[in-house]
Amino acid sequence: MDSCAALVEALAQRLIERGERLAFAESCTGGLLSKLATDLAGSSAWFERGLVTYTNDAKHDLLGVPMALFQSDGAVSEACAHAMAAGLMSRTPADWGVAVTGIAGPGGGNPGRPVGTVWIAWIRRGHEPQPVCHHFDGDRAAIREAAACRALEGLLDRLHAA
Repeated sequence: MDSCAALVEALAQRLIERGERLAFAESCTGGLLSKLATDLAGSSAWFERGLVTYTNDAKHDLLGVPMALFQSDGAVSEACAHAMAAGLMSRTPADWGVAVTGIAGPGGGNPGRPVGTVWIAWIRRGHEPQPVCHHFDGDRAAIREAAACRALEGLLDRLHAA
């Protein structure tokens, strides 16, 4: 988690410099990204909010993910991560957003979507979401931590490129 904390500090500095704010939509990370953000004192200067949308109903109610998408693509999919990120931007004043959906295990996987499959979508206001599929190894805690760190790392990369 120390490497994640260093990423949060770098993100905070960059967002404050830019006068921008960040929001998260979390499923398999269960609020870990929001916890990491708020572990840093003064996070209210750059962290807008975090939504834990663990169930399909929560993804639908809070982010507007269409219920039909869960039938056609599943909650752990490119389409779902894309819809979560787009919904986050339409429902918050944040400049940047990150959506995470995946299978942290130990159960829930299948041959097409094994445990450790995580979709992360990054979005900047006014742009399309950028969903990417990742596969992480380890137990539930390790998968969740790896997903959170990768989400922060990807956001920092996008902030530097913007």
